[in-house]
Amino acid sequence: MNIAIGSDHAGFRLKEELRRHLESAGHTVIDLGTASEESVDYPDYGLAVGRAVASGQASRGVAVCGTGIGIAIAANKVPGVRAGTPGDLYATRLMREHNDANVIAFGARLTAAPLAIAMLDLFLETGFAGGRHARRVDKLDASLSSSKNGVSNR
Repeated sequence: MNIAIGSDHAGFRLKEELRRHLESAGHTVIDLGTASEESVDYPDYGLAVGRAVASGQASRGVAVCGTGIGIAIAANKVPGVRAGTPGDLYATRLMREHNDANVIAFGARLTAAPLAIAMLDLFLETGFAGGRHARRVDKLDASLSSSKNGVSNR
């Protein structure tokens, strides 16, 4: 599987561990940076991972920053990207099964490498359940330019 990976400086060490793990498992890794612990801006790397997934260059994406939150927000700015920051294995599984997430974001300051690796493996091996969840994912992907059923998109 082609997997895009990117991080800011805070996530660099964990990104490198995850990259090595993915390569050892036989995946093709598209490393979008950063290349050191020198300070950089996480939105640049979240957007890069998101764009690689949305364009089809990568099937899935991995994004890492200090908390995972900022880089997930950045990735989610790309249409077609569904990035999440799970805190455990259960959330990781549901993120794939229910939300068809295509980018997983990690907080390097919050998640130890062994747990991140286990979560990443589960993220890659878990399929989308479809069914009633497909309707909901379609709504996430749809352009909601107007309010529907009294629910505003603001």
